Formats: sequence, C-alpha cells, structure tokens
Amino acid sequence: METIIDIRKRIHEFIDQADEKMLRVFTELISFKNSEEEPNIPQSFYEELDMRRERHLKGESKSYTWEEVKNQARASAK
Repeated sequence: METIIDIRKRIHEFIDQADEKMLRVFTELISFKNSEEEPNIPQSFYEELDMRRERHLKGESKSYTWEEVKNQARASAK
C-alpha cells in the first residue's frame, strides 16, 4: 500500500509533466474542493424525507427490492 508521501510524489511527478489541459482539470478540482460548503438544501426537503421515511416504517408505502427495480427498468427500456 502506498504511503501518503508516495502518493504526493507521484502526483508531483505527474503535474510536472502534465499538459495544459490536464493542469486545467486539476485547477478545477482544486477550486471545487476549496469552495465546498454545506449544500444549499431547503429544510422542506429534509421534512419530506422524514415524512416518507415514517410512511415506509409504518408500512404505508410500497418498497421494492433492488432486483425488482432492475427488472422494472429493463422491462420499461424495451
């Protein structure tokens, strides 16, 4: 398993040889990471999730297994 030092060394070597396009990609990644804040999700969204969860736990809403979801998706794609 690589250590953090090994990973940093590989990244530095890669960046030293990267073309402009790749450097711009890295710049965007860094900008995105630095600007990460709490998502702007309204409280009403969480309230809706709580309501749906309660309905699910009480058996008041239909649930599907992953297999059922895949089969339904495949059937509707035909």
